[in-house]
Amino acid sequence: MSSMRKYAFCARFAFLVAFAALPTVVIAPPVQASEIKYIVNDIPVTSGDIKHRAAFLRLQHRKGDAAQEMIDQALKLAEAKRLGIRISDQQVDEAYARFAANNKMQLKQLDGVMAQSGVTRAHFKDFIRAQMAWNQALGARARAEQGGGNNTGLMNPQEAVRRMLQQGGTKPSATEYMLQQVIFVVPASERNAILGKRKREAEAMRARFNGCNTTREFAKGLIDVTVRDLGRVLAPKLPSDWAEQVKKTKAGSATPVRVTDRGVEFIGVCSAREVSDDRVAALVFEAEGAKDGNDALAKKYLGELKKDARIVKR
Repeated sequence: MSSMRKYAFCARFAFLVAFAALPTVVIAPPVQASEIKYIVNDIPVTSGDIKHRAAFLRLQHRKGDAAQEMIDQALKLAEAKRLGIRISDQQVDEAYARFAANNKMQLKQLDGVMAQSGVTRAHFKDFIRAQMAWNQALGARARAEQGGGNNTGLMNPQEAVRRMLQQGGTKPSATEYMLQQVIFVVPASERNAILGKRKREAEAMRARFNGCNTTREFAKGLIDVTVRDLGRVLAPKLPSDWAEQVKKTKAGSATPVRVTDRGVEFIGVCSAREVSDDRVAALVFEAEGAKDGNDALAKKYLGELKKDARIVKR
């Protein structure tokens, strides 16, 4: 996944961390008939969809037009279908589970928050599916506009130099991490039975972590534990799902334990240092421009879809 697509996906989920603080008592709302309000390229948008999206906006403490957001979502899904992009139920379920785990919530707790707030689990999963599909569509569009791009993910060196001159010749620096990944493997077929046990084992090992030199020694005797040396990674290239935790972790310590598709894992920060060279400059400038570039492309792309769309108000 490109850095732009990673950013786009993570940015949409960052605001939801506050869910964990909400009570989980479920109060079932009264059942109301749902009627079609819009037809967007043959995709219906119902009054129920709009009601759930309005609840979603309230939960985020964000202003917005719920009906327009649902129209936009329908446009994104229609475009993804046209491009042959398919997001499986398994992918959506895994993303939903990761969100719960990242916010230290059980799936039932997250289900309760969704129900009590009026968003519903189904609506949030529809939102996840649409975002994942749209990010793939954006990635395809970005590659097409860049003529395929380069394989390094770095901006043109001449562009980096130009940016440095604009900033008075100052070459930016970035933190370079030496990282080690520890995975307590949980086979999918045994996930329900042993996940809790594996999480306790991972927590115990993390508590003993005091540097990367002793990790493999600690892992001896433990079943299905993988230790991977990830090498040197610059801050702009940190995986989006680990970046914030790594940045908050001191050298010689480990990130909090996380449940992932592979099982239960944490990242050990062997060392961290500030570095500055041409490669770092290109990476930093690229990271700084990622959000603006992605937002501009998304706005342009969605505008084109709206212009050519068939939107019928009922």
